[in-house]
Amino acid sequence: MNNFRNYWQSFKEYLQIEKNASPYTVKYYLNDLELFFDFLASEAVNDLREVDERVVRIFLNAMYNRKLSRRSVSRKISALRTFFKFLEREEIVIGNPFTLIRLPKTESHIPGFLYAEELEKLFEVNDLTDPLGQRDQAILELLYATGMRVSECQQLVLDNIDFTIGTVFVIGKGRKERYIPYGKFAEIALETYIQDGRQLLLAKAKQQTNALFLNHRGSPLTDRGIRDVLNRVVKKAALTVNVHPHKLRHTFATHLLNEGADLRSVQELLGHENLSTTQIYTHVTKDHLRRVYMKSHPRAND
Repeated sequence: MNNFRNYWQSFKEYLQIEKNASPYTVKYYLNDLELFFDFLASEAVNDLREVDERVVRIFLNAMYNRKLSRRSVSRKISALRTFFKFLEREEIVIGNPFTLIRLPKTESHIPGFLYAEELEKLFEVNDLTDPLGQRDQAILELLYATGMRVSECQQLVLDNIDFTIGTVFVIGKGRKERYIPYGKFAEIALETYIQDGRQLLLAKAKQQTNALFLNHRGSPLTDRGIRDVLNRVVKKAALTVNVHPHKLRHTFATHLLNEGADLRSVQELLGHENLSTTQIYTHVTKDHLRRVYMKSHPRAND
């Protein structure tokens, strides 16, 4: 097992340095690797060169017996396929036993989104005279205005915001860079927070920071902190729907497409590598379908 630990560290460096994988991907791939190493130990497999398709099948059966979702099993297969590809390149193994393993079909879920009325309730609850209320409003407006991921929002620094042309510079998955425009509401919320609330929060800090969003102690806000902010806003708004940061991303994409934005532009704004990923947002609301029908059908109106 000491041997396995050495491979774990080398694989971590490979993901971080060569693949430019996000911290999220590195974390979960390494967790999947730990799980696989535990499985090998339970099966008395002490050499990675002993891992063949039969061992892989036993491992997958063990995963399904644990009632893991198909999405979770798919990620584990992807992680281990990448791991053995790395081992093959380093000439530690001959062949990749995960190459011929097909990913299980995952359930097709249409992403949930918020209606305009639900969004308005969220935007009305923050106390804009309070530093934390100003911060929370800026986070909310920015997430909806840009559709960025929580991890991308958490990494923002002051210099990423360009008020002269109304854009934010974002570093996304795989260290890919993009500029996203934002509108007037986000601009007002950001300016208010940066010029007022952020200054007051920063005064409490033990050391200076260029991070855009700060916690109540003046330190950079974490991913978890941003999620907590949204949970509190939802509670104040007394919404009965489940709202998470990614739902604001879904809402951003859905509203753009419903109002006529083309798929390629939305793909660019979201930072999706493949257009097929963006296509899951092409569902439309019933209200939008009715508007299109009433406007377009020759016999819809008198």
